[in-house]
Amino acid sequence: MDPPGSGSTVRRIMLGASLRRLRENVGLERDAAGFHIRASASKISRMELGRVGFKTRDVEDLLTLYGVSDNAERRALLEMVREANTPGWWHKYSDVLPGWFTTYVGLEEAATLIRTYEVQFVPGLLQTANYARAVYRLGNPDATPEDVERRVRSRLQRQQRFTQKDGPRLWAVIDEAALRRIIGGTEIMAEQLQHLLHVATLPHITIQVMPFKYGSHAAEGGAFSILRFPESDLSDVVYVEQLWGALYLDKREDIDPYLTAMDQLCVESTTPGGTVELIDAHLRKM
Repeated sequence: MDPPGSGSTVRRIMLGASLRRLRENVGLERDAAGFHIRASASKISRMELGRVGFKTRDVEDLLTLYGVSDNAERRALLEMVREANTPGWWHKYSDVLPGWFTTYVGLEEAATLIRTYEVQFVPGLLQTANYARAVYRLGNPDATPEDVERRVRSRLQRQQRFTQKDGPRLWAVIDEAALRRIIGGTEIMAEQLQHLLHVATLPHITIQVMPFKYGSHAAEGGAFSILRFPESDLSDVVYVEQLWGALYLDKREDIDPYLTAMDQLCVESTTPGGTVELIDAHLRKM
């Protein structure tokens, strides 16, 4: 199992980025590198993007081709191969988690800051078990009780890092619609709102609400998350979930509009104190 913050998904990305820099430093094209390991240029591309697993022999051969002769440097990169190929804890839930979502969980596991905006539901990292159970059943009415419980357990396990003393930071902006929409019944929704009041007091969690009174705002396009990592050579990743898939954006020109929208959301939304007042007001009406 990966230790917290060292998810195999990010290790693959880091290793791939290192191999790309080494190849570019010696002026080789991807097809030449692929030929050297009996593979195609497209496989080299997938390796450099961290989208496939790595064979130790392939990486050894590429390091030799790229002129990496320092033993310490080779050992460090080959150790990264082992880490990149080690399944994360979330892989045991692969039978109930879509493949496109396990990629996100791997990124989330390694992030030091997650900024998220949610419209329809309370963000998954802030959901109670009962609320999460009700949400999953809405989207998967034919799921077996066992599958529902496994999905809920995976969500609760994801939350654990964010309540630890040295955990990553979570900054969530929730549309007021998500607080007003009754999911699972009044009792479950009241429990969920009480939970938000509790987690809002934790040092690593900031919760804001985009109230109806502001009308239109910078993120009318829908929910998204921005993940930031401790490694300086890894760019932010924007995650946009769709009904049967997701987009992962990591190019600066794609990320910047989301960063701007998120900053504007934070300016226009409630202060943390205002968040508590608004949630309290909704609880009194239930």
